[in-house]
Amino acid sequence: MGDEAMDVEAVNKQLSAAVSQQLGSLVSLTLLAGNLQGPLSLNLKDRLQAYAVAEVADTQLLVEKLAAVGGQLSPMEAPPVPSTDAGTALREFLEREEQVMATLHAVIPSTGQEPRSEALEHLIEHVLMRKQQQVDYLSLALG
Repeated sequence: MGDEAMDVEAVNKQLSAAVSQQLGSLVSLTLLAGNLQGPLSLNLKDRLQAYAVAEVADTQLLVEKLAAVGGQLSPMEAPPVPSTDAGTALREFLEREEQVMATLHAVIPSTGQEPRSEALEHLIEHVLMRKQQQVDYLSLALG
């Protein structure tokens, strides 16, 4: 049971897609933090900036892991420019984050049970845990 090999081809394909989406998420969050307007933005600017810093760190770790398993980056989609309406912009960002988290989560079944598999799985779980907290907080901010 503990010797199930990583499906390297599947991991490369799935992780590449997840990293591409993560890069889009990072750009989206940066645009959101800079473009958000209105009273809601006054309360969220500092938190959004902190999330952007965390996204950079997570993205770097995911790219390093992709390189370590022999994968290559997929082309990044250009993220949409956020709405100037804070509520709309946040809802759109949260929908995008749900997609990113689902794509990241989809990598886990292919990781296997090797030591490097466990390391990859735990990295993904850490990123998912942080992103879920981010989604929960921003969802609460919307009311």
